[in-house]
Order: sequence, then C-alpha cells, then structure tokens
Amino acid sequence: MPTFVQRAVHSFTRLTPLRPQPLLNRAFSAMADLPPDRRPIVVSGPSGVGKGTLYKLLFARHPNCFDLSVSHTTRDPRPGEARGVDYHYVSMSEFESLIAENGFVEHAKFGGNRYGTSKATIEEQTAKGRVVLLDIEMEGVKQIKQCGMDARYVFIAPPDMKSLEDRLRGRGTEKEESVQKRLEQAKKELEYSKTPGVHDRIIVNDDLEKAYAEFEEFVYQKPA
Repeated sequence: MPTFVQRAVHSFTRLTPLRPQPLLNRAFSAMADLPPDRRPIVVSGPSGVGKGTLYKLLFARHPNCFDLSVSHTTRDPRPGEARGVDYHYVSMSEFESLIAENGFVEHAKFGGNRYGTSKATIEEQTAKGRVVLLDIEMEGVKQIKQCGMDARYVFIAPPDMKSLEDRLRGRGTEKEESVQKRLEQAKKELEYSKTPGVHDRIIVNDDLEKAYAEFEEFVYQKPA
C-alpha cells in the first residue's frame, strides 16, 4: 500500500506537469553545436572575396555559437552604428595607451584613424562560451602571428583576379581609384597566403555553397 508521502508525490506530479524550459534547452542545444576546437578563428582574404557572406551563413546556421570580434577604433560612429556592436569607439589617447600596454593582438592606421582588436575583447567574448571569429586583413594576420595568440587561420581566395574585379565593380560603390587599390592589395594578400605555415586552410570561393561547406568543415574539425 502506498505511503502518505508516496500518495502526495503522485498527486503533485499528476496535478503539476513538468513545464518545458526553452531557455535551458536552447543553452544545451548551443553547447552541443559548438565546435570541438574553441580557439579563435582568424578569417582573412581580399576585399570583395566573400568572407562576410561565409561567416554570416555560419552564424545563421549555428546560432548562439559564434561571435564576431568587435574592434576598437578612433573614428566617430556613423549613422546607424552602435557602440559595442559595430565598434568600441575610443579617443586617440585611449587607443595609444592600449598600444603602450600591449593591449592589442593587432592594430593598424587607415585614413588618419586607428583600428585594432584588443586582447580583452577576445577574452570577454570567449568567456561567454562562444567561439570568436576575427575578420582581419594581411598586416593584422602578421601581427597576430607575432603576438603568439593561439588561433586557427583560414584564408578565403577568389578563383581568379578577373572574378574578384567583377565582384568589386558589381558592388557599385567603388570609384575606379578604389577598385585599383583594392586589386593591388589583393595581389599582395594572395602572394602572402602562399607562405608556408601562415594559414591552416585556403578556401577558393568560386561557388558559395561549396565554399561554405569547406569553411564549415574547417570550423568544426577536431583539434589535431
């Protein structure tokens, strides 16, 4: 015969069904979908090659697993930009103080403004339990290599220079001088990408789904 306690538990369970916990379920789902290798991923490649398209697809297909590193800059926010989302906006003196304190994994100067990726930002984003992606140009890759940060490196390449030129012109936002500068820079980046040991993987973006499949496979591969 059931005891009083057993009858009480049975009644409570029958009258009070367990409620689903969507937030907890989503958290466990995200953890299950995280890559086995949690090191930051440095994505580089010429302007117009489709880097952003690839990692935005990754973010959409694996929600709550990745964060794009938010860089520091000394330029003013543009309309529609948000602090801490698009950039961390700081003064020139604050930026230079971070340089003096060795606070950046990489930094550069463009058009009179400074841009950089801080060590603290990467650590904060990693602490959230997500894998951090850094969209970095060639000089930044060199600096990150020199600072000794443990990361994975993937280079996105165009099928050929003609295809890259067509993509740049297809944007409809580039003046001729800008197109030529970007193409010259692309030649340097492609040449640097051939340096042995610089990148863990080079992906040719000649077909979006094919390139994405290779990109996703690289991101989710097990540590060596």
